[in-house]
Amino acid sequence: MNELRTGPLPSEPPPEVSAGRVFLEFLKLGLTSFGGPVAHIGYFRDRFVRRLRWLDEEAFADLLALCQFLPGPASSQLGMAIGLEKAGLGGALAAFVGFTLPSALIMAVLAFGFAAGGDRLDAGVLSGLAVVAVAVVAEAVRGMAMSLARGWWLGGIAVAATILVVLSPGGATQIAILLAAGLAGYALGPSVGAATVVAAHPGISRGAGLASLLVFFLLLFGLPLAAHLASQPELALFGGLYRSGALVFGGGHVVLPLLQDAVVAPGFISDRAFVAGYGAAQAMPGPLFSLSAWIGVAAGLPDPVSGALLAVLALFAPGLLLVLAVMPFWQSLRRIAPVRRALAGINAAVVGLLAAALYDPVFTTAIHGMRELLLALACYALLVPARIPAWGVVLFAAFGGWWIH
Repeated sequence: MNELRTGPLPSEPPPEVSAGRVFLEFLKLGLTSFGGPVAHIGYFRDRFVRRLRWLDEEAFADLLALCQFLPGPASSQLGMAIGLEKAGLGGALAAFVGFTLPSALIMAVLAFGFAAGGDRLDAGVLSGLAVVAVAVVAEAVRGMAMSLARGWWLGGIAVAATILVVLSPGGATQIAILLAAGLAGYALGPSVGAATVVAAHPGISRGAGLASLLVFFLLLFGLPLAAHLASQPELALFGGLYRSGALVFGGGHVVLPLLQDAVVAPGFISDRAFVAGYGAAQAMPGPLFSLSAWIGVAAGLPDPVSGALLAVLALFAPGLLLVLAVMPFWQSLRRIAPVRRALAGINAAVVGLLAAALYDPVFTTAIHGMRELLLALACYALLVPARIPAWGVVLFAAFGGWWIH
């Protein structure tokens, strides 16, 4: 059976970048990455694989597959992992702050009363921002399939994953597919070459990773107890948001029921305010978890500014702690031949999951007729053959959506 080549092991790691550079790159993405978690993956790939070449296709897919397995906001965790690989702990924090800051600030301002959702934004502009996500995700699926789903074996895994997710959507189905693909790759996959080196920074030690895991569980179980004993609303809010971020798989819209149970049922905010905040978050670039800033302001704490900061940290902290916990072990694990075979199957399945997401919800939400389809094709032409930066394509799509509506 032919060897599946994943590239030789480089003699030296890629050049290190500063945490400041990581912050600036993710700040750009935080300002322009419209379309939700699936689109974020496409934006990340365009920026860090195609343009900056911080990662190759295989290393990017490996990190994406890892983040799919972790509870928390998968796209934000992918960004944290990239930042950690390139600039250590400072890079992980810089990626988180840069990607989250724009939408969190806007959501906090909106919660103070400037607006309550997308109703004050032009419907055509919102339509254009949804259309550009189609082009971004389509290119991500195409490029990753060419690299990670070549041949009948890996291509078959990708196609099977697509069909299964379309027929039975849901986070549990996705996790089951990734596990099955990993087992299939481990047991039946072809031999693989050595993993490429992606870390340009020593990152954090294994001891620090284990300490992060310990903190994750201490906060998960300790915050409810502390809130009960101290009777402090801030602790109760922090605990509810932390629990939501710690127990959700897939992030994005999947977290909404958990959030509603954590903040509406105890009476921190009304159901009407929660729905209004969710509506506003749909029009934001960056992570949907920035809804936490709205919740922190709307919760009526004595200091709404610190409330917003507290809420954002509470919802994102579990995902960050888990990334810090697993990444020190990741580079060593991905070099082991059986793990490489399993990852080859998992990465092919990830391509299938993205293909299914391209259809639903990305395509079904954005494309309602020939005008939107033509706009999506124009965005793709600008993004890929013309290599226009993503922010320029976003502006074009927003104007195009306004014009055609």
